[in-house]
Amino acid sequence: MPAIRSMTAFARCSDETELGNFTWEIRAVNHRYLELHFRLPDSLRDLEPKLREALKANFGRGKMEVALRYQAPEKAQSLEVDEELVRQINHAADQIHAIIGPGNALSSLEILNMPGVMKTGSVDGKAVQKQALDLFDNAIQQLKDTRQREGEELGKLIQQRLDAIKPIVAQVRKQMPQALAQQKQNLQDKLNELSAQLDNDRLEQEIVLLAQKADVAEELDRLDTHVQEVARILTQNEPIGRRLDFMMQELNREANTLSSKSLTTDITKAAVDLKVLIEQMREQIQNIE
Repeated sequence: MPAIRSMTAFARCSDETELGNFTWEIRAVNHRYLELHFRLPDSLRDLEPKLREALKANFGRGKMEVALRYQAPEKAQSLEVDEELVRQINHAADQIHAIIGPGNALSSLEILNMPGVMKTGSVDGKAVQKQALDLFDNAIQQLKDTRQREGEELGKLIQQRLDAIKPIVAQVRKQMPQALAQQKQNLQDKLNELSAQLDNDRLEQEIVLLAQKADVAEELDRLDTHVQEVARILTQNEPIGRRLDFMMQELNREANTLSSKSLTTDITKAAVDLKVLIEQMREQIQNIE
């Protein structure tokens, strides 16, 4: 089954564990290449190379902003006084005071600022990193699922436009013999009005030249071929955005040529309708990986 993937998506995964609370957010929008930006806690910045590797393995295009919020468990945030160390510091201060005399006692704040007096709880750093990476895998999968769901909807919208192009091309092809005949008659009428003296051979040459300039059979055939190719590309289970974008350029080129060769207002209108449908597809394709 084809997997058309949108580049625009959002994923959010949270987990509360003994190691702390983790929340990953990934925001993705369309971009010509894969562009990655990270906002990580200082204590987990070492994860960035692994995060980059995981994203590159799963996505080919898109601008992604990746953010991690981490709250350590309460035991790691609590502050405790090393009472034994304080006693030793105080005892050493008493010994110094006995030598240099009173008036130089240490204040409580000075003692608190000494290294090692205040202790914080701790958690296993490697375990925290592993927990964060495991949850990141879930966020990646969620992002992939969202991109695929949105991509499927984009595929339906594109297919609807392709289906709308087919009858327009068929109608123009049906109108062409009558349009050429009418153009031939218009030329004959103008010559008659001007009382132009042209021999039949010269008149036929002018009509043939006009028919060649106005003939859009090749353009109509190429439009049909391009529509079939776009429909085929939509069935491919791989990144297809760039190929679809190229096909929109080809479709638009044929529609422009059809417009420039138009013989009737109906054909001109058909060319405009084609360009509108092609532009609508092009806008949707900008979001496809």
